[in-house]
Amino acid sequence: MESVLLREIWQARKRISAITQPTPLIYSENLSALTNKSVHLKMENWNTTHSFKIRGAANKILSLSPEQRSRGITTFSTGNFGISVGYVAKQLGIKAVICISNRVPQAKVNVLEATGAEIKVIGSSQDDAERYSRELEQKHGLSVIHPFDDPKVIAGYGTMGLEILYDLPEVDTVLAGLSGGGLHSGLGVTLKTMHPDLRLIGLSTARGATMYESLQAGYPIELQEKDTLADSLLGGIGKNNQYTFSLVQAYVDEIKVLDEQLFADGMTYMLDKHRVIIEGAAASGIGAILHQQVHLGNHVVIVISGSSVDTSTILKLMKDKFG
Repeated sequence: MESVLLREIWQARKRISAITQPTPLIYSENLSALTNKSVHLKMENWNTTHSFKIRGAANKILSLSPEQRSRGITTFSTGNFGISVGYVAKQLGIKAVICISNRVPQAKVNVLEATGAEIKVIGSSQDDAERYSRELEQKHGLSVIHPFDDPKVIAGYGTMGLEILYDLPEVDTVLAGLSGGGLHSGLGVTLKTMHPDLRLIGLSTARGATMYESLQAGYPIELQEKDTLADSLLGGIGKNNQYTFSLVQAYVDEIKVLDEQLFADGMTYMLDKHRVIIEGAAASGIGAILHQQVHLGNHVVIVISGSSVDTSTILKLMKDKFG
């Protein structure tokens, strides 16, 4: 039933190699000792744009025709995807307009501006930003680069699964933050095609678990967003969702909705034990394990999805935790 084929993910791997390189999978001695399992971290925060989003952005933009590139592109984003679109557009000399809501943290806005893309702040949700991005498409002919509900973007994200299987063929559990579902769709096609018994777990924020609530309802719905440490997990899935709703429904074995404390604990644990700064969404898997929210197999991979977080936020969390 899949609308993205494994062949297309292999094609994406070759296509994006001009823009980005594979990321390391590192063994976490601390989490392994804590769980009595073999726990590895997929360091997507070490991508050029410091998140996994460059995989999907690069695959989609590199697939555009010369005419589409000449007209320019636009996207809507909670930050990380927009950063990746802006970066790829700059590398290729393409005009880019990034639409964001006023909930995007200033740290991400600063990085967005540094890409040279035009930034438009619209409304208080990703849905508001999407509507404006669609207007730009209609009025000016810009190509919308959808952050998750697009086969080329999903295939780009699926390349992460190829790397995980190469580095850890025995993997039986993968945890990652779940928002629009692009990442889990790509991982699902890759991992479940080659390893049907693998458990793929999605982790959402209680302050905007749109995919989870949509699956509960049986159709895509809209939710009001609230401020959260895991701001990358905010955003709707689109009432006319074409791909990720059904792919997540088919491939994701379990979704957990997490409270703020779990994201905070995951962030401080990563800095304290691994000396690495990560954002709230990236800390979801660690937080879920620390609070025993998920059942683990013997060979676990946690996707460390990004590191776009304001330094003052990290400092406050560390002070609150350690004094």
